[in-house]
Amino acid sequence: MTTRYEPWNHLHHLRRELDRRFEPYHSAGDAQSSASTCDWIPPVDIKEEKDRYVLRADLPGVDLKDIEITAENGTLTLSGARAGEPRENPAGYRRVERPRGTFYRRFSLPDTADLAKIVARGAGGVLEIGIPKLAHTLSRTIKVEG
Repeated sequence: MTTRYEPWNHLHHLRRELDRRFEPYHSAGDAQSSASTCDWIPPVDIKEEKDRYVLRADLPGVDLKDIEITAENGTLTLSGARAGEPRENPAGYRRVERPRGTFYRRFSLPDTADLAKIVARGAGGVLEIGIPKLAHTLSRTIKVEG
């Protein structure tokens, strides 16, 4: 029998159990914000530049048409799916580490982000999302008169 190697599997299981046990004591909130609603979580780098924020997500093997990006109420949501090879016949597999299925990430955006001008492009398995800063929020030096 082939099993997927997941080094964090025990930690995710413990978190789900704790969440389940304490659920009656706090509101459930947005169910989709939980990592348990997706099959894998892509790694992301976030960088701040002078006039924009840049988010780069590793999404190798994900077709660009299978990616959905939404920005609303100060939150950027990245979701989609990666198709995988069918593994109905696991013969020959000794380890399976490349995740397939749905992914989901949410990011809180600063007030300085211009949601209307966000752009995204993908190349070489990397998705780059450019989030411009609002023009009136760019910093400047103010001379003190005296």
